[in-house]
Amino acid sequence: MLPEQAAVCTRCGACIGQLSTRTASRTAAAAMAAFILYWPAILLPILRIEKFGSHHESSLLIGTIELLRDGDWFVGVVVLLFSIVFPLIKIVLLLELSLLGLLKHQYKARTYRVMELMGKWSMMDVMLLAFMVMLVKLGSMAQFNFGPAVWAFVFCVAMSMLASICFDPHTIWNDSPHGERAR
Repeated sequence: MLPEQAAVCTRCGACIGQLSTRTASRTAAAAMAAFILYWPAILLPILRIEKFGSHHESSLLIGTIELLRDGDWFVGVVVLLFSIVFPLIKIVLLLELSLLGLLKHQYKARTYRVMELMGKWSMMDVMLLAFMVMLVKLGSMAQFNFGPAVWAFVFCVAMSMLASICFDPHTIWNDSPHGERAR
């Protein structure tokens, strides 16, 4: 089937499947936006806390480094992997599959599986919910102000999710030369 063609049910006339070159460009655009937003999301201050006259602000990356430096290895490693490393890997793999095309076709199916696995284990959206719960629970004891990274964080999560939703795994096989399939 050629791009922009659709298979139609002869009985009811419904579209069975449609291949479009637009899905790759939508995925690439959303993944590129997530990649650009990722850096301010982890590097800029995400939260400013004032507690009993003491002020503290920290970025996600600096906060993770502080956890590790203070000996909170389990929490630090969990935050590092699930909120910093895995989301970045997922975004980069989405960019590879939709835009860059550096890998040979035989490796794209494996790359897609790794990307799906990283997506399941990346926790940027869960981290956002944890911030909201923290604000509600500790709201009377301390004053919280969102830092500039919050908006980058929210939009990075949204763009990453949108890129994942837009990605059509069939494009892995459809764009291969001479109709060969990835193994």
